[in-house]
Amino acid sequence: MIARPEGGPRVVVGVDDSAGARCALSWAIGEARLRRLPLLVAHSAPLPPHVSAAGQLGCGITDALRGSGAELVARLLDEVSGGPPDGVEMTALALVGEPGATLVRLAGEDDILVVGHGTRGPFSRLLRPSVRLHCARRARATLVCVRPPAIGTLPDYMTLRDEPEHAPDRSRFRWLGRALRLAR
Repeated sequence: MIARPEGGPRVVVGVDDSAGARCALSWAIGEARLRRLPLLVAHSAPLPPHVSAAGQLGCGITDALRGSGAELVARLLDEVSGGPPDGVEMTALALVGEPGATLVRLAGEDDILVVGHGTRGPFSRLLRPSVRLHCARRARATLVCVRPPAIGTLPDYMTLRDEPEHAPDRSRFRWLGRALRLAR
């Protein structure tokens, strides 16, 4: 592993509990491994409106948000790569603040900022703005938006549950191709 000087380029990925964030984390781990860059995994939780309006920052809510964010990052790393990825220098942060603004502050000009591309409706966007669009408008770093796969779960299509046992000429990839054609 190549040690980078302080302030050198790195891969910064923002995560939450969504399919797009899992795909973004997986892509960021692969990119950090490929380019031999340090990886920064960040989760930022916004303060609930009632807490920020009342000014009750010292009541333990920020500590609870950071704790749940750290648990989420650990769980996502476990799901995506079986724990901290091998061969990658990694730092994980659980922060409190608006996710888009936090990621823009964390990513420098020479960094690669990775975010997931979610599928939310217009009403949801009114309640909470898009982190991806915020980063696209304001980030100085190279921005990569990772979409989840178009089909629900790729491993379900890779298994041969519905195929007869005596069909050796059909491979899993042929089955996947047929399933993708039917999904259109």
